[in-house]
Amino acid sequence: MKRVRAALDAAGITAQIVEVGTARTAQEAAEAAGCHLDQIAKSIIFRAEATDEAVLFLTAGGNKVCADKANALADSPLGKADAALIRAQTGFAIGGVSPIGHLSPIRAWIDPRLLEFDVVWAAAGTPRHIFPIDPQRLPPLTGAEPADFTL
Repeated sequence: MKRVRAALDAAGITAQIVEVGTARTAQEAAEAAGCHLDQIAKSIIFRAEATDEAVLFLTAGGNKVCADKANALADSPLGKADAALIRAQTGFAIGGVSPIGHLSPIRAWIDPRLLEFDVVWAAAGTPRHIFPIDPQRLPPLTGAEPADFTL
């Protein structure tokens, strides 16, 4: 959570990090935030088999990543990222991966559905903390490119 706060502060974003009962799933996060399911920015991490690095797909809460589209964007077959790879590259545990504040840079893409909202909510580094953000701020903060990668 400290790295997320530091990343927000460095970007001049005054978002309040909110502690909730649990936000391990997009549905739980949406209920806690009182927002539409698609206003949850899910951080979906895969392992790029060509480089053995993690890649990030920021997806609207109700959408699912299409494997074929994601593989094409990553220019590599994608596999399941295990907990060790996710923690090593992002510094976060599964269930609380934030789109910002990673330990190492990560290639990323963002679901255009997220950009349709004035505010979206994302994990703040733990399964119990979320924060609101203008989704237009996410591409420059994360390096994520808008792309069609959902089913």
